[in-house]
Amino acid sequence: MEGEKATVIDTDSMIEGRLTGKDARILGAFQGEIELTGRLHLGEGSKVEAKVKAAAAEIAGEFKGELTVQSLLLLEKARVTGTVDAQILAVREGAVVNGAVSAGAQRARPIPAPPAAKPPLAGTALG
Repeated sequence: MEGEKATVIDTDSMIEGRLTGKDARILGAFQGEIELTGRLHLGEGSKVEAKVKAAAAEIAGEFKGELTVQSLLLLEKARVTGTVDAQILAVREGAVVNGAVSAGAQRARPIPAPPAAKPPLAGTALG
């Protein structure tokens, strides 16, 4: 986010609604939906309750909801509750996660169905 303009929600703000764009830095409170093509940063002390889709996220505050990202970093004071879906997940000591987590390169691969049993051939004696 350095050198580029990002949406910033400061520590004294409480926003409800839908946030879209490239990068966002939330230091205050947000409730709603977030869809970014770049990075989402939730600073220490932030409180976010949302459905999030972003390329990357870094969480140092409180998050509750659904989070779908390619890359996720949970910092020491992160508190995450809900559903997390990330291709790359890094968790620092002290972070807390409560909920369902899908992580890794194979997370989206469907589970193959077991092969169907073949019926016995007609006229074959079963023993």
